[in-house]
Amino acid sequence: MFTIELTLKHTPMPLSVQKKEPSEAQALFGSLTESLRNNNGHLIEITCDQQPHKRISVLGSEIAAVQIFEKSGTATASGRPPGFFSLSSDQ
Repeated sequence: MFTIELTLKHTPMPLSVQKKEPSEAQALFGSLTESLRNNNGHLIEITCDQQPHKRISVLGSEIAAVQIFEKSGTATASGRPPGFFSLSSDQ
């Protein structure tokens, strides 16, 4: 199972959908990154394979970041999916 996660501008919580086939996940990831590159205001509709009734509609111009990762049977040490992080030094 592949998860495609969207981060929207001015929204702290990401949106995510799951795809079973790698080709479908890569195609969706490609279309989302293309929308991100072009900064177009077209409406993008996304469906989820894991939850068939889950549908997401997003304006392409509101996408800030997209990531794709494969959901494996083992959890990470923190129990969270891979993603973006930052390090800060306290002085």
